[in-house]
Amino acid sequence: MNAPLPTSIHFDVQGLIHAVAHNQSRDAFHPQLNAKQWELLGTYLQPFAVRQGQVLIEQNASDRTVYFVETGQLTVHYEDDKGRLRLATVEPGSAVGEGAFFTRQPRAATVQAAAACKLWSLSPIRFTELTNRQPALAVEVAMALGSLVSRRLSNRPKRVAVT
Repeated sequence: MNAPLPTSIHFDVQGLIHAVAHNQSRDAFHPQLNAKQWELLGTYLQPFAVRQGQVLIEQNASDRTVYFVETGQLTVHYEDDKGRLRLATVEPGSAVGEGAFFTRQPRAATVQAAAACKLWSLSPIRFTELTNRQPALAVEVAMALGSLVSRRLSNRPKRVAVT
């Protein structure tokens, strides 16, 4: 699923912090974290890259990982029972995968890279570790993801992005 990382790609949580700070859209992931908390959160996240066209999440998959977008753009595709394809985009400073993260249900849509992306993932196991070791930080991350779900669900075109 994940592309091998070229040696020229450098990951630093500061890039994700910058993307989150500069996304002022309704679709932004905006936890209320200070610099120290961001650095700590970064130790629980796994950075990786995806190539343009690569599938990150497949509809109906059972994975619960949530992904934070540092650079690039993701498209979200959903085929309903009548075969209609619905589409949303996810930009830097936002997240995907939060729906299954909370519901423990299969993925609601397919997510694919519209451009090469730098991402950070948070698996359920790492979130459990974060919860046990840094509960206040885990609550803030969960509240920010919950807020994102709520905003997406109230915006009909973005509903499909709740994966």
